[in-house]
Amino acid sequence: MFKMLYPNEECPSSYKIKYHELIAAGYKGIIFDIDNTLVPHGAPATEESIALFGYIHSLGLRTCLVSNNKEPRVAPFAEAVGSDYVTLAHKPMPSGYRKACRLMHTDPAETIVVGDQLFTDILGANNAGMKSILVHPIDKKEEIQIVLKRYLEAPVLFLYRISGRKRVAPIL
Repeated sequence: MFKMLYPNEECPSSYKIKYHELIAAGYKGIIFDIDNTLVPHGAPATEESIALFGYIHSLGLRTCLVSNNKEPRVAPFAEAVGSDYVTLAHKPMPSGYRKACRLMHTDPAETIVVGDQLFTDILGANNAGMKSILVHPIDKKEEIQIVLKRYLEAPVLFLYRISGRKRVAPIL
């Protein structure tokens, strides 16, 4: 029943994933959410996020930010980290994920999604036929609509973690 909300893997942080192992697994592109996946909600790109994207790009992986936010939020972040981006993605609809693949010149099978929310990032990845890594939110302080979603996510995460499906992403 909840399988469409299950990630393929889970990791404490976007900054702890072993990106070089994704290449060995056949991935060529990574789709990232921004808020609470890479930086606290609404924050600009940090030195840490810029360094992460520099490292990922040095490995030869392509990146795309897929966000439900508007251009003024996403474009400056994308420019700072040197990434393609999709705004107003309407996650969990698959269209934003497909557009990201076109921008990166990757297929869904060779693209992985990294995000912090089950009902947008992970469900969207599953709807688009992509593998996903769920990361823990960076900041506990969130907008009320996201706090409400976190309450709904809790039982799904519990079932996922006890189901035997839980896999921990390669961690640095």
